[in-house]
Amino acid sequence: MTTGEGTTTAPEVLHYTAFSADPGGGNPAGVVLDASRLDDDGMLAVAARLGYSESAFLTPPPEGLPGEPGRAFTIRYFSPRAEVPFCGHATVAAAVALGERIGPGALVFATPVGPVPVTVTERDGALRATLTSVEPRVDDVAAEDVTEALAALDWPAGDLDPALPPRIAFAGARHLVLAAATRGRLARLAYDFDRLAALMLRLDLTTVQLVWRESPTVFHVRDPFPVGGVVEDPATGAAAAAFGAYARELGLVPEAAVLTLYQGEDLGRPGELTVELRADDRRVRVSGTGTRI
Repeated sequence: MTTGEGTTTAPEVLHYTAFSADPGGGNPAGVVLDASRLDDDGMLAVAARLGYSESAFLTPPPEGLPGEPGRAFTIRYFSPRAEVPFCGHATVAAAVALGERIGPGALVFATPVGPVPVTVTERDGALRATLTSVEPRVDDVAAEDVTEALAALDWPAGDLDPALPPRIAFAGARHLVLAAATRGRLARLAYDFDRLAALMLRLDLTTVQLVWRESPTVFHVRDPFPVGGVVEDPATGAAAAAFGAYARELGLVPEAAVLTLYQGEDLGRPGELTVELRADDRRVRVSGTGTRI
């Protein structure tokens, strides 16, 4: 049994960033392409040592998972504190790492929330991964929970954008969507870590998706992630997928639309996430570049 990297059988841990072609941008993730020698404690130990918001661990696919032989995998995601059900940026990072080794094309990941197809393409020497989410949903959130979230964030209620009402959105993981009325409000983020974490644990949230709308299809976002032991996630693919479902459900965008989400600028790690909505498919597609760190 392997419980970390301090043994002679420790697997190779790769370092990739997702949603940026610049190693200094986007969201870093650890990627273990063969985690078959790691148990749960070992995966958590690797993730904790790396300190990234999440790391991805790949093992052989379950029987019956569709996909081309050699291009289908089981994938699990660990933050420094715990396993998470789904992580978009670590999926993109793993897909780019695989694309470099086995070439562009279709991949399938068996995630804890269901199968997630990913397509890797190459353009001008850069790899880009597009994941297709599980079936999303958007739920109401109690007024008292919004009040508590705002108190933890130290955001006055008047700083919210009434055109984008609070909701909990899911496309593999649950995220509370709160919209700032101004870019300046979004930029000023100094929150009560423990208080927000307690609320998120009670509501089973992975992040809080803070968003400011620049134009009909362009948004700036930030994602506090105290439940993962990280103050803020630099680029959050799972939240981007959830937000795409939210925007469509509330009629903020057409049934078929392409949205651009900018994230990480306020952290000095700028990234760009593309969210595609299709009229004939309720699932959400999230794409971005990635590169080895």
